[in-house]
Amino acid sequence: MLRDKLKNFNIILASGSPRRQQFFKDLDLDFEIRLKEIEEIYPDNLKAGAITDYLAELKASAFDNELSDNDILVTSDTLVWQENKALGKPKDYDDAFKMLKSLSGKTHEVITSVCIKTNAKKDTFHEVTHVTFNPLSDEEIKYYLDNYKPFDKAGSYGIQEWIGLVAIARIDGSYANVVGLPVDKVYQHLKNFTENN
Repeated sequence: MLRDKLKNFNIILASGSPRRQQFFKDLDLDFEIRLKEIEEIYPDNLKAGAITDYLAELKASAFDNELSDNDILVTSDTLVWQENKALGKPKDYDDAFKMLKSLSGKTHEVITSVCIKTNAKKDTFHEVTHVTFNPLSDEEIKYYLDNYKPFDKAGSYGIQEWIGLVAIARIDGSYANVVGLPVDKVYQHLKNFTENN
């Protein structure tokens, strides 16, 4: 399927996330992982999906002048958006505790942006999923942080872990997006990329 369509391209996934890497494996794609350290700073005036779009494109721009003509670069960024505030990865344990406390008993948005780039063009898009948490006790939050240490995750949680089983009451939208990549959209956009080249 998509693997055949992309056989003349070299797919580069610029993400250290094991969850995103696994999604690409699950799509049966041949790809390489190429990482660059990026300082994830964005203008203060950006909100919600504009933030993740900006950061996904910022990550892609680090590869300017390095791509071959048959390279397809994929970068991505995820954040939790709640009450007009961006929740990225926590700074430390206390920050993670505060984030989960703020999500407890409420609905928030998980936004993931993806930038697909070649030397010829760039395609940036994002997906929004609404996630509703049950109320969480301090003990439950501490148990999760102590045992799962979700300090590399936006919003301080991984939906595929214990907290997803016990705390999430409702999801409106893509589950994969909350894990870290709107895989169905990535599939469609990669397919369109090959058909339009």
